[in-house]
Amino acid sequence: MSNDAAEAIDSEDQTKETAPAYSWYALSVLVVIYVLNFVDRNIISILAEDIKADLGLRDDQIGFLYGTAFGVFYALFGIPLGKLADSWHRVRLMTVGLAVWSAFTALSGFAKNFTMLSVARVGVGVGEATASPSAYSLISDWFPKKMRATALAIYSSGLYIGGGVSLLIGGAIVETWNETYPTNPPLDLAGWQAAFIIVGLPGLLLACLVFTLREPARGESEGIVSPPQKDPFRGFLRELVAVIPPFTLFGAAQGGIRGLAINLAGAVVIGSSAYALAILTGSFQQWIAVGIGYYAIFSWASTLKRRDAATFRLIWGTPAFLTTILGYGMVAFMSYAASFWAAPYAIRILEEAPSTAGWWIGGPGAVGGFLGVIVGGRMADWMRERNPAGRLLVVAFGLTAAAPFLFLMFTTTDPTIFYVCAFLQSLFGSSALGGAAATTQDLVLPRMRGTATATFFLATTLVGLALGPYMAGQVSTMTGSLSTGGLSLLVAVPIGIIMLFIAYRTVPEAERSVLERARAAGEDATVM
Repeated sequence: MSNDAAEAIDSEDQTKETAPAYSWYALSVLVVIYVLNFVDRNIISILAEDIKADLGLRDDQIGFLYGTAFGVFYALFGIPLGKLADSWHRVRLMTVGLAVWSAFTALSGFAKNFTMLSVARVGVGVGEATASPSAYSLISDWFPKKMRATALAIYSSGLYIGGGVSLLIGGAIVETWNETYPTNPPLDLAGWQAAFIIVGLPGLLLACLVFTLREPARGESEGIVSPPQKDPFRGFLRELVAVIPPFTLFGAAQGGIRGLAINLAGAVVIGSSAYALAILTGSFQQWIAVGIGYYAIFSWASTLKRRDAATFRLIWGTPAFLTTILGYGMVAFMSYAASFWAAPYAIRILEEAPSTAGWWIGGPGAVGGFLGVIVGGRMADWMRERNPAGRLLVVAFGLTAAAPFLFLMFTTTDPTIFYVCAFLQSLFGSSALGGAAATTQDLVLPRMRGTATATFFLATTLVGLALGPYMAGQVSTMTGSLSTGGLSLLVAVPIGIIMLFIAYRTVPEAERSVLERARAAGEDATVM
C-alpha cells in the first residue's frame, strides 16, 4: 500500500510541469521580504567597527551581537512559529513577523549600550523566525516537486542580495551621516544608529503588501490532504511552552517520572558544558545563550516525540535528515562568519573606508550569492533527476569550493585579491543552499514542512550563526589577529564532508519510505 501511495504521488507530480503566473508573482514578493530580512540582519557587519568604538566592545561581543543574540532566539522561536506555519494562515504570520523585526531593527538605532543592543537583536531574531517556515511551506504548495529546489533557491537569493545591499546602504549611511553631522547630530544619533533606523522603517510599509497575498491550499502540489486545524494556536502555545525554560519542565513532566528525569539530566549535561566553556573563554553571555538554546531544543525534541510521533520520526528519527542539516550547517558556519567579518577585516586590516568596503564587498557579494544560489538550485534539481541523492553533491561542492577562497580572504593584504576572493567565496558557498533546503522538504509530509524548515534552520542558526561569527571573534580576541580568527573557520570543512557523505548514502531510501515510516509512527495521511 505504501509503495502504491508513493507511486501515485510521484505520478501526479510528474504531470505538473509548470507553476501558474501567480506563483511567480508571490515568489517575487517573498524574495523582497527575504532581501529586507537580511538587510536588517546583516547591516551590523558594516557598522561593526563604529559600534565597537562607540560602545567599547570586543570582537567576541560583536560576534555575539551578530550571531548568538540573534541566532539563538531566531532558532528557538522558529520552532513554535514553524508549528504555527503548519496550522495557521501563513501569509498573516509573515505579515506580523515582518512588522515585528522591522520595528526592532529601528529600535536598535536607539541603543546606548551592549545590553540594549543585545535585546534589540533578540527582537529582530524573534520576528525573523516567522519568515522562512512560512515561505518554505508556501513555496512547496505553489510549485511542483520537480521545480522546488529552483523556487527555493530563487527565494534564498534574497539572503545574498540583502546581505550585499546591507553593506552598500550601511556604509553609505554611516559615512554620509557622520560627515553631515560631525557635531550635534539630530536626536544625538551616531551614524550607525541612524543606519539601523533608516533600514528598519521600510519593512513596516512592506508588511501592507504582504498582507494582500493569497493563501494556497496546503498539500495541493502533491495530492496529500492536510485538513485545516480547528485550533491552530493551541499547537503554537504548546510548542512555545515546550521550548522556553523553565516551562520546559512542565512539558517534560507530562511524560512521567522518566520524562522529567531525562529532561533534568539533559539540563545538567548541557548546563555544565556551557559553564565550562564560559569559564574557558570568559564569554558568559555567549555560552549562557547557547546553553539555553541547546537545552530548549533538547526539551522540544523530547516533547515532540511524545506528542507527534510521526513528525519526530521523519525529522529527529531520520539520520538522512539530521546529517543533511548538519552538513549544510557547516556551510553556514563558514559563510555567515566570512560574510560578517569581511567588512571589519577590510576596514581594520586593509584600511579601506566603510563606503568602499561596503561597495566592493556588498555589490559583488550580492551578485555572487545570487548567481550561486540560483545556479546551485537549478543544478541540484538537474542532479536529482539523474541521482536520488544528487542534490547533496551540490551541497558538498559548495562547502569545499568556498574553502580556498576563505583562506585567501583572511591572509591577503591586497584589497583587490581580498574583494575577488570574497566574491568567489560567496558564489560557491551560496550554491549549497537550494539543494539542502529542498532535500529536507522531500523527507517529510506536507503538514510537517513548517516544522521541518524550523529544524533545518536550527542547524543554520545554532550551529552556523550562533557559533561561526562568535568563534572567529573569540579567536581574534584571544590571539589579537582577525586573520587567525577567519582561518579558524576552516575546521568546518572535514566535519561537513563526513555529515554529507552519510546523508548521500541514506537520503534515497529515506525519501522513498516517507509515507511508510510516517504511517508506522501513527500518521493518517490520505492520498488523493
